[in-house]
Amino acid sequence: MMEKLIGAAIREGRTALGIELGSTRIKAVLVDEEHNPIASGSYDWENQYIDGVWTYSIPDIWEGVRESYKNMAEEVKERYGETLTTIGAICFSAMMHGYMAFDKEGELLVPFRTWRNTMTEVASEKLTELFSFQIPQRWSIAHLYQAILNQEEHVPEIDYLVTLEGYVHWKLTGERVLGIGDCAGMFPVDCAAKDFNKRMIEQFDELVAPRQFPWKLRDIMPRVLTAGERAGTLTGEGARLLDASGNLKPGIPLCPPEGDAGTGMTATNSVARRTGNVSAGTSVFAMVVLEKELSRVYPEIDIVTTPAGDAVAMVHCNNCTSDLNAWVSLFEEFAVAAGMKIDRNTLFSTLYQKALEGDKDGGGMLSYGYLSGEHITHFEEGRPLFVRTPESRFNLANFMRVHLYTALGALKMGMDILFEEGVRLNVLLGHGGLFKTKGVGQRIMAAALGVPVSVMETAGEGGAWGAALLASYMLKKEEGESLDHYLAEKVFKDDGGTRMEPDPEDEAGFQAFMERYRNGLSIERAAVNNLK
Repeated sequence: MMEKLIGAAIREGRTALGIELGSTRIKAVLVDEEHNPIASGSYDWENQYIDGVWTYSIPDIWEGVRESYKNMAEEVKERYGETLTTIGAICFSAMMHGYMAFDKEGELLVPFRTWRNTMTEVASEKLTELFSFQIPQRWSIAHLYQAILNQEEHVPEIDYLVTLEGYVHWKLTGERVLGIGDCAGMFPVDCAAKDFNKRMIEQFDELVAPRQFPWKLRDIMPRVLTAGERAGTLTGEGARLLDASGNLKPGIPLCPPEGDAGTGMTATNSVARRTGNVSAGTSVFAMVVLEKELSRVYPEIDIVTTPAGDAVAMVHCNNCTSDLNAWVSLFEEFAVAAGMKIDRNTLFSTLYQKALEGDKDGGGMLSYGYLSGEHITHFEEGRPLFVRTPESRFNLANFMRVHLYTALGALKMGMDILFEEGVRLNVLLGHGGLFKTKGVGQRIMAAALGVPVSVMETAGEGGAWGAALLASYMLKKEEGESLDHYLAEKVFKDDGGTRMEPDPEDEAGFQAFMERYRNGLSIERAAVNNLK
């Protein structure tokens, strides 16, 4: 019976589709009128390091988009017996930031430079000083100005500068638009005006005026749109680009394309003020919706926005669970050598649960899981490091607890800047691998940050599901209804998640660990300088 009802919704276009181009996977998620995922498809891909640039090729982009859509459409056919010909609305999302520059013919001038590239340090520093606003290396404007400083030949030919999902949206609709959340990862935005910061645009144009380029910055950037606005419709050419089978019909409305941070906030219901979300896995980043501007510029804090245009402070750390995962793999290797067969998920769960038996301060031990550099603590490269004294209480529980603690050490330092600024959080929504073992990562995160942490089951489909929710919001919102109200009342009303308050003893233990963490940074520095 349910399949028949969903089949009718599919036939009549009472659905929404989100497609997100992530770092290692492109995923498509189709949802019904109740925002439930009803079909999905994915495509695995990897960036390439070519001539010193981390990039994805244009053919790879379109192959991935088409394959993820095809796999989703095939699941629709298999589960519901329907050929997908129309959709209520579509939203595209992708990795934020980066540099895609096109000429007047729509041809890419230089290979796509992704967020992962760290080649814009000089530009980043100069623009931060000029604007009195933190400009990270990965932002599009940093890439553009670095190309200008490098006197790259393609710069005068630029007709359009955009991010990855903005490029896909443009080719499918003909519209040069971008959601404000990802616009805020290209260039600073004015949250009141819901547009790029006019003063800073003028400052940039004045800065590069001696170069006599045939363009002004605003003319080559996308139009800024907020969640809920219409952002064009799927053209005939766009339908053929997306669906190689030719079944999909043009005319489907699209909402503003958004960055993965924006769709992550949407998928975790953390777009309202005094809320935030934290994604903890290989890396860790927290997004906190601000009630007021910070008092000054902090190099550790990026300022972006929600899809609705509210200011967000972002604390991004390169290292989280990678070193911890390596230790778990070592235990797995021992188990195999001893003739024991242990499921990897069981192994993780067992070791994570063991950590809760440890001393609150981690037994006097210290660890740094720095597989790479960490800008929060000012390291350009890292060395994984474990340190104990003869007096340390060295056992498995403390060993695991200290590695969970250190996974959040840099994040804690960045978040402390916000707390000292008077930022307050009612709740932090957690998602990512750290939270897979029920109650462990959540408890450690609550202790680390001193705020309640909730984990929701419904965020399992990730950013692609968040993109589908943005498409649904555009279609179904009531007059004047805000995004945060729509999410709270129509998507997450019955899914508050599992909420955990910080335990005072855990908090005190984590603070004791953090004192060692800060004092021991000189040990990590010595390891970086001397272990080559």
